[in-house]
Amino acid sequence: MSDQARRAVLVWGWRSLAIGLGGGMLGGCKTLEIGANLGQSLGLLDAQQAQSLVRTGTAVGRAMEQIDPEQEYYIGRSVGATLLSQYPVYQNPALHSYLNLLGSYVSLASQTPQTFGGYRFLVLDSEEINAFAAPGGLIMVTRGMLRCCTSEDELAAVLAHEVSHIQQRHAVQAISQARIVAAMQAITVEGIRHYARGTDLTMLVEALEGSIGDIMNTMVQRGYARTQEQEADRIAVGILQRTGYDDQALPTMLEQMQQRLQPGGLDFARTHPAPSQRIEGIQPLLASVRTAIPKSRTQRFQQALRGV
Repeated sequence: MSDQARRAVLVWGWRSLAIGLGGGMLGGCKTLEIGANLGQSLGLLDAQQAQSLVRTGTAVGRAMEQIDPEQEYYIGRSVGATLLSQYPVYQNPALHSYLNLLGSYVSLASQTPQTFGGYRFLVLDSEEINAFAAPGGLIMVTRGMLRCCTSEDELAAVLAHEVSHIQQRHAVQAISQARIVAAMQAITVEGIRHYARGTDLTMLVEALEGSIGDIMNTMVQRGYARTQEQEADRIAVGILQRTGYDDQALPTMLEQMQQRLQPGGLDFARTHPAPSQRIEGIQPLLASVRTAIPKSRTQRFQQALRGV
């Protein structure tokens, strides 16, 4: 086998390894063993080096999983600061008070009712239809998104979806996959033999330096994976049902978005699946009877969003 062919096989192996680690340690460990066996069968690794490869890769995976709540909070703060350099905050204290009250109530019905720094909700002064959930509990929605909501229940649905991203740590998963791929590709280029002799995690540390960029690219440019968006929608339905809001508000809000989104725009249209596909995915979970909306709730919503 030529050197070029061997390198191609190694790159494929490391990509598979990275995906395995990003998906969880069980799948990651199996992929590590396959990679080690592959290296031995190609004559690139001896038994000792193969064992070292498994130990090192496992350490990498565990390091990625061990981003604790405090670290996640500071990563989220950095992401938030980056977002606020692109989107100004909407100056409306009364609206922010209302949004934080509503968001806090919604978050209490999630599996992560508390985060290290607590949930914080902000309105961004932008016509874009968008919302962002930074690690640690910082959630930002644009004025354009608020205009898609015709009731408090629909706004609660938006916040429930973003809280679900935080609960599932989707942004942290974006760091894990992208950074492991970068680290493993760099390791492959330097040479697997040299790396397999030790358990130095220097490459991982260097790779993590770009984690903020990874999250920004996921939230603003590329969007979460379709499966993650569908998962967030399913969890959001459960949150709405537990809080007493109308779970039908989520598809209703998505229908509003469908009418307002511009194809090819710099908002939800670029980073999320089509609203019609999202509605189809949650239909089986919705209650057969709609929840009645009290008049006081409607008045509270209209007053808070007046002029937005």
